[in-house]
Parts: sequence; C-alpha cells; structure tokens
Amino acid sequence: MVLWVGIERTGGAVCAALSWLDDVERERQAAGLRRELRPRSVADPLIDLASNDYLGLVRHPEVLAGAVDALNRWGGGATGSRLVTGTTSDHELLERELAEFVGSEAGLVFASGYAANLGAVTALSGKGSLIVSDAGCHASLVDACRLSGARVVVAPHADVAFVARALAERTEERALVLTDSVFSADGDLAPLLELHRVCREHRAVLLVDEAHGIGIRGHGGRGLVEEVGLAGAPDVVVTASLSKSLASQGGVVLASAKVRAHLVDAARTFIFDTGLAPAAVGAARAALAVLIREPERVTAVLDRAGQLARIAGSDEPQSAVVSVILGDPDLALAAATACRERGLHVGCFRPPSVPAGTSRLRLTARATIDTEEMSHIESVLSEVLWDRMVAAPA
Repeated sequence: MVLWVGIERTGGAVCAALSWLDDVERERQAAGLRRELRPRSVADPLIDLASNDYLGLVRHPEVLAGAVDALNRWGGGATGSRLVTGTTSDHELLERELAEFVGSEAGLVFASGYAANLGAVTALSGKGSLIVSDAGCHASLVDACRLSGARVVVAPHADVAFVARALAERTEERALVLTDSVFSADGDLAPLLELHRVCREHRAVLLVDEAHGIGIRGHGGRGLVEEVGLAGAPDVVVTASLSKSLASQGGVVLASAKVRAHLVDAARTFIFDTGLAPAAVGAARAALAVLIREPERVTAVLDRAGQLARIAGSDEPQSAVVSVILGDPDLALAAATACRERGLHVGCFRPPSVPAGTSRLRLTARATIDTEEMSHIESVLSEVLWDRMVAAPA
C-alpha cells in the first residue's frame, strides 16, 4: 500500500513538472506547426515525391541482396562500438570504396549522417577555435556547433565575403568553415571554390556536408566537391549520409588519413556509439556498386527534377530538390494533404525546418519515375497548386 501511494505521488509530481508541455502544444497548434507520424504500409499506393531515395535504389534487388548477405554473415547488429567489436571487414571495405569513389584518401563510417557531422565538427574544433557556419546548414551541423565549445559565427547564406571577414578578424588559431554542398530545403549549391579560396587564405578547414550531393552532382554522382575540383584537398573534409542516394543508413567522413586517425581517437559519436548495422553496410556497398555501374541514374534524377520544376512553375533545379514556397504553414500543410488525397506524397517543410514565412512543398525527384507516374504528378500538382494560388490572400 505504501509503495502504491509513493508511485501515485511521484506520478502526480511528474505531470505537474511537465504541465508546460500543454502550453507548448497549444502554441504549436495555433501556429500550424503540429507534426504527426504517418506510418507507411508495405503496399503504399502513393507516388513518392517526399523521400530521399534519389536514385531509386531502396528496393533494388542487388541492394536487398547485399543487405541480406551481410545480415546472414554478421547478424542483426554490430554488437558494440567500432573500437570494441563493432568494426567488421565490411565496414572497412565500405570506407575504402567510398573514399576511392569521391577521391578522398580515407573514410570513416558512423552510425548515422547526424552522428558523422556531430563527430567531425566537435573533434575538429573545440575551445579556442572558431567555427563559421552557413545559415542554411543542416540541423546536425547546427547542433554540432552548439556542442563544439568553439566560438560560432553564423554567416548569411552563401555569403563568401562575410566568411572571409570572419576568418580575417579572428583571434583563434584554428578555424573551421561549415557548409552543405546541396542545401536540403532549397536544393541550391554552395559556392565551394570561393569558400575554399578564403579558407586557404586564412588557414581554415572547409567541412562540406555532401548528404544531398553524392549521387546527384559530380562525375558519375561523386559529389559537388569532386565536380569543382576539390576532391582530395587536404584542407577539405567531406561528410555524407548513406541514407539518400545510397539507399541505406549511416554516415561517413571522407578526408585525409590524418583526419581519420584523429576522429577515431576524438569523435565521441564514433567512440561511444554502436557501429553501423552490418545489413546497412551491405546495402550501402551494393548501392554504390550499382551507381558506379549505372551513372546514367545521375542524369535521370536531374532530368526528372527539371520536369517537376516545370510542372510546379519553379526555377530550373540544381539538384534533386524542387522547392515550391507557399509561405503560410497552414497553406503548405493543406496543399500536402490535398496531394496525398490524390495519390501523391510530397514533403511539407514548415518552421523550424525553414525560415518563417517560407513554408513549402518540397518535391524530391527520383531517377525511376516513369512516364505514367509523371503524367499523374502533373495532373495532381497542377490542380492542387492552382487551388492554393486561388485561395491565397493577395
């Protein structure tokens, strides 16, 4: 009896301590920013314009076979951190294959792209250093800045002159400049050559997140860093996700052997996290092999993106991302819901994913969209976007 009374009192105290969540919930509802999980079914009939399966490899037979083969050989999990039991020979093969593909000296695989960014940034900065981060960087880089202990300066989006001034005026010995190669919300490209030039002038390292660049930009999908001629540069560190063009899970840092060795010793999200599951490693290796053998998928996804942009009335895209800005979050959510009701799954980006006043539909192209699907996409988007434009206030 005493035990139950104690539990009831504790439960009541917990509820009171979390009563502020009710206020937050009401604020989110009023702002049109409430989010819900929508589980997919195996036989989902919707045409997918929301995922990051850019090359259409998630269900490719060779990718599935690669995952199953690794699963059968190694089991369901990595069994421990990479420094204990979580490194298999397949992990090291994947690292070498990815490094060779993008033109880097070495690679280090993490359990997620988020973990790769956190680990790389925090290990390469720290107290007494400066980080200059583009305002459009992914949340994982933003969080890495917060955890780094470094002085952080946020540069206006793609403002190279601002970055140069921040580096020139610094008092810190070390500096790190952060940027996405392809920005995930707008799909635009970073001015990598210009950023690298000012980094080299001011003894700074350039870290480029190629999550949305690998498989989309560069020769055969080798990324924007390779495309602009910076592959293998000793003062450039590349991070990437394995969950987009490579149709799997996980993340990787691609850099010099010296940087890799440092991350093994200093990147906390590498040292203290369980290694990437073997099935994910196998799937990523197989997807990379398909990409190398079928580089026409890169051309196909950009062609499909161009078709989507023309249908939506957007500018010619530079990546697989087509952004249709509607402004109001409720309007964007209503448009996404209307698309879903008509058999089309599109992304709906609202704050804090994008700045206030820029809520949007985010359409992501897939190399395997066929003619029939594109015809249906055109019918749905034309109807839904016309309805939204008519309904929008002047």
